[in-house]
Amino acid sequence: MITRVVLSHPEDLSAWGRMQIETKPFRAWLRRTHDTFEEGERFEEFCDVGCCGSSHDIAFVVEAVEGEGEVTRETEVEYVERPECDLSGGWRAQSRAGPGPRAD
Repeated sequence: MITRVVLSHPEDLSAWGRMQIETKPFRAWLRRTHDTFEEGERFEEFCDVGCCGSSHDIAFVVEAVEGEGEVTRETEVEYVERPECDLSGGWRAQSRAGPGPRAD
């Protein structure tokens, strides 16, 4: 059984996004939808952005795996940051991309 998995997310994930991935339901979702994890694996999961009814994807990278075999209810999910991308989305999210081209 996999006892612990460490997933990294972009360091510019919004405070709202961080709050969402820290919830028990989100961690349970990760354990239910992944039979196993392998170091270096990359995947995206959607995250609710609030009452506006939309979502955005968060890119995760599996940084470390303890144990072997399958993910279970007891598998601990830990997060760390990694420097990457200009992620926006969620309440109070800040885009670092700047304005797009003008159409005049």
